[in-house]
Amino acid sequence: MVSFVFLHLRRLHHQHTAPITLLNGFFSIQFCHSCSTITPICHAPAINSFATSPSSVIERVCSLVFESHYNQQQKTIYFQPTLPVLNLPISSEFLTPEQAITVVASLADDAGSIVALSFFYWAIGFPKFRHFMRFYIVTAMCLIKNGNLERTHEVLHCMLRNFGEIGMLKEAVNMVLEMQSQGMVLSAYTLNCVLSVVNEMGSLEMAENLFDEMCERGACPDAFSFKSMVVAYCRSGRVSDADRWLTEMMIRGFLVDNATCSLIIDMFCRKGSENRALWIFNKMVEIGLTPNVINFTCLIDGLCKRGSIRQAFELLEEMVRKGLKPNVYTHTALIDGLCKKGWNDKAFRLFLKLVRSDSYKPNVHTYTAMITGYCKEKKLNRAEMLLSKMQEQGLVPNENTYAILIDGHCKVGNFDRAYDMMDTMSKNGLTPNICTYNAIVDGLFKKGRAKEAYNLLKRGCRNGLCADKITYTILISESCKQEDTRRALALLNKMVKVGITPDMHTYTTLIAALSKQKRMRECEKIFEDAAKTGLIPTTQTYTAMICGYCRDKNTSMAKKVFRTMGECGCAPDSLTYGALISGLCRDSKLDEARRLYEEMTDKGLAPCEVTRLTIAYEYCKKDEYSTASSLLEKLEKKLWVRTVCTLIRKLSSEKKVGMAAPFFDKLLDKDKNVDRVTLAAFMTACYDSNNYALVSDISERTMMKTVASFSFSQLSKLIVFMLLLCCGDFGFVTIFRDSWGEPGMIASTGVQLKETSSSSLEMKWYCMFNWKSSMEDQESQTTVPDLEENKILNGLVPTTQAYTA
Repeated sequence: MVSFVFLHLRRLHHQHTAPITLLNGFFSIQFCHSCSTITPICHAPAINSFATSPSSVIERVCSLVFESHYNQQQKTIYFQPTLPVLNLPISSEFLTPEQAITVVASLADDAGSIVALSFFYWAIGFPKFRHFMRFYIVTAMCLIKNGNLERTHEVLHCMLRNFGEIGMLKEAVNMVLEMQSQGMVLSAYTLNCVLSVVNEMGSLEMAENLFDEMCERGACPDAFSFKSMVVAYCRSGRVSDADRWLTEMMIRGFLVDNATCSLIIDMFCRKGSENRALWIFNKMVEIGLTPNVINFTCLIDGLCKRGSIRQAFELLEEMVRKGLKPNVYTHTALIDGLCKKGWNDKAFRLFLKLVRSDSYKPNVHTYTAMITGYCKEKKLNRAEMLLSKMQEQGLVPNENTYAILIDGHCKVGNFDRAYDMMDTMSKNGLTPNICTYNAIVDGLFKKGRAKEAYNLLKRGCRNGLCADKITYTILISESCKQEDTRRALALLNKMVKVGITPDMHTYTTLIAALSKQKRMRECEKIFEDAAKTGLIPTTQTYTAMICGYCRDKNTSMAKKVFRTMGECGCAPDSLTYGALISGLCRDSKLDEARRLYEEMTDKGLAPCEVTRLTIAYEYCKKDEYSTASSLLEKLEKKLWVRTVCTLIRKLSSEKKVGMAAPFFDKLLDKDKNVDRVTLAAFMTACYDSNNYALVSDISERTMMKTVASFSFSQLSKLIVFMLLLCCGDFGFVTIFRDSWGEPGMIASTGVQLKETSSSSLEMKWYCMFNWKSSMEDQESQTTVPDLEENKILNGLVPTTQAYTA
């Protein structure tokens, strides 16, 4: 509200018609009764000493502010207490900061807070006033005196922001706290005003300290205060701190809005904390939040990226039950998740459902997700078909769409098509970005075309592109594959020098390469450098370190790294366990290796074949068959058979028939179809070690089992074959081979029989087994079953006694 003084000064102002000189003669202003005009005259000399005195300057500035403010108010139909933009013909060079303080104080006293604030905002447009802290303090104190606390917070907010720009945020915050001694009550509004600026500037530790201090000074935080802290930590990626503040917020019963909820869920999912995001979502709903489509979509997207497709669809059903209709972004998240799992058929069915929908249609991201799925399966024809369909619908493929297609063509070696697509991008007005070049360069390296990859990268740099983190990682990986660690380290240093921060994958690639060369000191240094930059080592990083120590025969350090891994909350996988178990086995520490093996299987981790074979073989070397057998018993049948077959072949190659025999015996009990390679290896080892009794014993047990598995047609052919073998006429065997059998298999069998002096039943059984396998291979390609097979299909299955006869 304009005061009486303002109206009085305005009347005097319009009654004065003589020209006057203001501000040290810099401006000449002439007024008349009917109108007022302002004519600046540069460097006009001062007329009298009164005009140049400080009090005269302050009076004239106040008069100009009154006039400008009144003119701006006159432009509005209704009077509103707003802050008009003043148009003052005053140069800031001829108004000192002290004079500006006096002006704002005089205006606050005579014309009120609105007029004073109008001058305040005009003044801080100039650097000499914007960074003069006492100007803010006096303005705020004047507003407090007038009882206008809301406008006081505006001034303080400006002070914090402007001083934060020049690195004096802490001084500004301290000044706000000192305002309490000037009569300003520190309320939740004050706290939120300060927190919003401090958090926006990224000073999160200062915000924490400020939060505590203001609470001690009597400011009671509200929902906005906690929300400000949660949002700040989410935007900085510090999920654990965000979770801590969010938990405290929910304990006090405060709710966040839907937009903040989406931000929290999205950030937690990006950092791999999907379960926690789901818990927070359910907790917020429980205490009163009404979720919207965006909240559900963010959570579904996070679950799909983690691979929890079933959980995502359950959430979709809950969303529909609440009466919310999924939009195109919800469907796109589900399609992308299905494609990442390799379930392209299910994804395509959902895609078609979206195509047929009247409400939503697939967008560029939906098509790109489907194209990504087909490129992963190397079904590039379907991917190209979707690209054409997408363009027919009027959608324009983006750089990401083309980059994925180019990457797919590069992975199958179709570089000509990849180059054609780059040309198509240029024709469509899309400049191939560094991601596109990375896809082709990576493909060329994997196909061994390193020279072409380097030339392409140089061409991209000439076109103005700059290598990014992925480019450097690709080059470092290639150098490591070539065992050129010097070049890899030079690339890492260059990467840091140009301002690109390596990620953990880059460091892990280097550590793995150096560990293969047993350069563990350098591995340790790189590991420490990664930790100093705030990166969290992954499971692959720890595994590479453990592998290196085990190669260097330093299992004590390997065990130390394994323990550190658990303390840091990084869960070891089967490869981590396998690396340490293999190292302990080579170091003859079988008891520790066994303990780790059992710990791994108890956690539900399936040991890889190398781990299974290594620990079983080491126990067999010590003639501890029972221990080796018990370790393998926990495996499922398929893995057990595969491991035992490999172990038998390994023991047979070392002529350890006595140790291989029990495993072979168990193998025959569990699997009637022993593979040819294992059987041949074991039989050869038995004959080489003159252990005919063992072969005879196993042969008698397995003969009936093998014959019982023959089909009727195979049995009839086998009888003729066995009769020829018993007669010892290998000429007829050859004729029979040409008529009925597999030439290669029976020919090799005949030669083996000729070269063997023994005509024992075991060797004939060996021939029969191989011939039976060859017949199975041959008959699997037959499309029309013969008479005997028709009989079997009709239920006339020959009995074991019939086969024996």
